[in-house]
Formats: sequence, structure tokens, C-alpha cells
Amino acid sequence: MSLEERIARADERGLAASGLACLDRCLPLLEGDEELLRPLWGSLADGSDWSAFLEKARGALLGLGGEEAAGAGGDEHAEAVRLVAHLLDTAPAERTAEAVRPWAESCSAVSLRVHRLLDPAAEGAPDPGGTEDPPPLVAAELRRQITVLELLEGHGKQGLRRALDVSGEGRRVLRAVVSRRARGNAESGV
Repeated sequence: MSLEERIARADERGLAASGLACLDRCLPLLEGDEELLRPLWGSLADGSDWSAFLEKARGALLGLGGEEAAGAGGDEHAEAVRLVAHLLDTAPAERTAEAVRPWAESCSAVSLRVHRLLDPAAEGAPDPGGTEDPPPLVAAELRRQITVLELLEGHGKQGLRRALDVSGEGRRVLRAVVSRRARGNAESGV
């Protein structure tokens, strides 16, 4: 089953977890503390309202990764920072399937776009949707997105812990990519 089909079948918790996981994996671009999103994960586990936690995360994260950080990694980095900030800014306060589905779809597409922008192997590679295999960083992100949706579909609330682990792994990978790009740009004087 494709990623799009899995998103279309997901329930409210699966959609919210899918979107949150994409945002979580892209967090290194905003240079934020990964613990800021932890209460949002907790609200998915206990079914509580996430709007207050969402506002707190927005307040803490949207000022990060600003112009100085965005410019530090070049044009691709700046675009990726803007895309991730937009995901956080557009997260719905109301966590219903109708409200969360478009956000989860957007999170999926943006996260894949961010990984493509930052993947050194993506230069000159075909755009998503082509017949050729995606670059490694994009392929790994696609697998993570599918895994999160499978975990929530197959295990419901119990799948959240593993989904959080999958997200943490992706966040560490992206943090390393961002760090390497920053070092490379500093060494080349960009």
C-alpha cells in the first residue's frame, strides 16, 4: 500500500501522529529542543486536547531557525527552515480527522521535500513521482512515514511509543545532515 493510501485510511490518531512525526523529524532545522514536542505526543497517547501544548511549541520554536540560521546553510537550508516553520504554524488546534488530514498530507509532502533539499545525492536526481528511485535520505524518510502509519494502524495507541522511536531516529539522521552541511558551508566560506 502506498503512503498516500495509508494516509487516506488513517484515523484521527494516526493522522495526528503522522504529521507530528514528520514535524519531529524535521525539528533540527528549527534548532529546537526535541522535548518541546513531547507533550504533543503525550496528548495523542491519553487522548487529551493538544491545543495548549501546540501553542507552547509554536511560541518556543517559531522564533528559532530564523534569518541567521536559515542563511547559515544556503538557499536549500533556508527554504527547508521556512517549510518546517510553516508546518508548525499550520498545525490544527482541533484534533479531528477532518482537521488533521490535510495537515498530515502537507506534513508528509513537506518532510519529503525537506529531505530532498538537504540530500547531497539529490542534486540532479529526478523529482518525486518519477520512475527512478529517490535519493537515500528521501527514501529513508518515505520508509519512516510508512512505518509510523503502519504502527498506528496495527497497534493503535500502543504503537505511539515505537512511532516516537522511529521519529527520534530520523531526527538524529537529519541533525547529522544539517551539521555536515553547516560545516561544509563554513569551510567553503558560504
